[in-house]
Amino acid sequence: MAGGQKKYEKPTNRKGTILRLGRYMIQYKYLMLLALVLTIGSNLLALVGPMLSGYAIDAIEPGTGKVVFSQVFYYAGLMVVFYVCSSVLSYILSVLMIHISRKVVCQMREDVFAHLMELPVGYFDTHQTGDIISRISYDIDTVNTSLANDLIQILTTLITVVGAFSMMIVISPRLVLIFAITVPLSILMTKFITGKTRPLFRLRSRKLGELNGFVEEMISGQRTLKAYHQEENTIGKFDGRNEEAVEAYYRAEYYGSVVGPAVNFINNLSLALVSMFGALLFLAGQMSIGSISSFILYSRKFSGPINEAANIMSELQSALAAAERVFNMMDEPAEAVDCASARKLTDVAGDVRLEQVRFGYTKEQTIIRGLNLHAAPGKLVAIVGPTGAGKTTLINLLMRFYDVDEGQITVDCHAVQKVTRASLRRAYAMVLQDTWLFEGTVFENIAYGRQGATLEEVADAARAAKIHSYIKRLPQGYDTVLTDEGTNISKGQKQLLTIARAMLLDAPMLIFDEATSNVDTRTEQQIQQAMRRLMEHKTCFVIAHRLSTIQNADVILVVNHGEIVEQGTHGELMERQGFYYQMYRAQFE
Repeated sequence: MAGGQKKYEKPTNRKGTILRLGRYMIQYKYLMLLALVLTIGSNLLALVGPMLSGYAIDAIEPGTGKVVFSQVFYYAGLMVVFYVCSSVLSYILSVLMIHISRKVVCQMREDVFAHLMELPVGYFDTHQTGDIISRISYDIDTVNTSLANDLIQILTTLITVVGAFSMMIVISPRLVLIFAITVPLSILMTKFITGKTRPLFRLRSRKLGELNGFVEEMISGQRTLKAYHQEENTIGKFDGRNEEAVEAYYRAEYYGSVVGPAVNFINNLSLALVSMFGALLFLAGQMSIGSISSFILYSRKFSGPINEAANIMSELQSALAAAERVFNMMDEPAEAVDCASARKLTDVAGDVRLEQVRFGYTKEQTIIRGLNLHAAPGKLVAIVGPTGAGKTTLINLLMRFYDVDEGQITVDCHAVQKVTRASLRRAYAMVLQDTWLFEGTVFENIAYGRQGATLEEVADAARAAKIHSYIKRLPQGYDTVLTDEGTNISKGQKQLLTIARAMLLDAPMLIFDEATSNVDTRTEQQIQQAMRRLMEHKTCFVIAHRLSTIQNADVILVVNHGEIVEQGTHGELMERQGFYYQMYRAQFE
C-alpha cells in the first residue's frame, strides 16, 4: 500500500482536468447561462431574509415590550415570499443541472467508447478489461454526480459568501474583522487537508479499477477455476485485492471527512466571537438587537457555505481523480493514422510476401527474426510450430494489428504501410480459436461482416459450415437470439457460426487460427472439404496444432523461434524427416 500510495503523491493536473470538463459543459452554454441566472436569483432572494428578520425584531421596542405587529407581519410575509421564490428557483436549478450533467456524461461516454474503437490492439493486450469498464462506468458516474450536485454547491457558496459578506460590511464593518482571522484559518486548513487527500482519491480509483479487472477475469474463467479446484485460492486473492480497495477507500474517505468538522469548528468559533462582541456593541448603543440578529444570520450564511464547500471537497477530489482516469484513457495514442499517400487496396489477388521481417512486442524481446514468407494467390498456406514460435504473432502482423520493426510485408506488391488499414483488413476474413458472438439473432451474428446479406446467402454459408441443420432445430431458427457471447450454445457450435460468418464475407484472403479446435474430427473433415470448395482462388493462412488438419495444404511453413525452419508439402516434409517429421511423430506415435 505504501509503495502504491507513494507512486500517486505527485500533483495531479487539476487545472487541465477542470478545463477539459469545462469544454464539455460549454457545449451547453445557454443552459449553463440559465443555470447561472437561477443560481444568482435563488441565492439573492434567500439573502434578503436575514435583513427582513432584523427589521421585524427592531419592531419590538426594548424595555417597554411594545410590538408593532403590522411591521412584524409585513416583514414576516415578505420573508415567506422571498424564501418560497428562492426554493422554487433552487428546485428548477437542480432539475436543470441534472439535465446538463446527463448530457455531458452521455457525450463523454460516447467520446470514450469512440476512442476505444480507435485504440490499437496492443492497448487491450496490456490493460485489464475490468479496469477499462470501470473507467467507462464507475468513474464517469462519479463525474456525473459531481456535476449534478457539487457544481451547484460551489456556485451557491460563491454567491452566498460574497452576498453575505457584503451585507455584514453594511451592518457592522467592525464585526467583520473577526472573519479576517477565522476565514484564512479555514482556507489554510482546507488546502492542507485536501492536498493530503488528493493522492488518496487517485489511489482509491486505481484500486477499484484493479478489483473490477480481477473480478471480470475470474468470472470469465469460472470453468477453469473450478476444474483446477482454485476456489479457495481465488477467494484468498480476491480478499487481498478487496482489502486493498477497501483500505484505499477508507483512507480517502476518512481523511476527506476531517475537512468538514475542522472547518465547522472554526465557523462555530467565529459565531461565538460575533455574539460576544455584538453584545458589547449593543450595550454601547452602537447596534440594535435586530442588526445583531441579522449579522449573526448573515455570518451563518457566510460560514455555512464555506463549511459545505469543505464537505464537498472530498467529493470533488474523487470526481477530479475519476475524470483524470477517464481523460488519461482518452489521451492514449490512437492507432497511427494512414500515411498521406496511402491508397485503398482494391482488386486483391492475394499475393502476400514477408521479407526479412523482425518484430518484438517489446524492445527487450524479439519474437520474429529475419522471417521470409511467400503466399501465392489462391494457395492454402499452413503455419505450424511449437507454442511461442510466433504463429499468432505472424497473423497480427498480416492484419497490421502491429507494425514490423524491420523488413516489410507486401500484398500484391504493395507495402502494407502504403495502403489504408481499413482496406487491408477488409481483404481478410478471420476465424480465431477464441470465438466471439454478440447478443443478437443467429442471422445477425453470421451476417456481421456483410451488410445487406440475404437469408439465402446466410443459410448457404451455414450449410457450408455444417451448422445449418442445427440452426433449423432451434426454436426460432435463424431468428433465435443468442445470449451474451453465445452462452446458450456449445463451443463447437459457436465456432461453426464464426466459420459461417467468415465464409459469408467475400474476402480474397482468409485467416484461420486453430479454427476447428472445438469440433470433432468428422465435422472437422467436412468443414475442411467445404472450406476448400469455397476458398478457391483465395489466399488462405491456417494456423494449426493438429497436423492432420493441414495435410492437404499447398505449402506448410514450419516456424520455430520466429524463423521458418522448413517449408513444403506434407509429403515433402515427411520425407526430409526434419523438425516437422518430429512434430508429426510426437502427435501420432
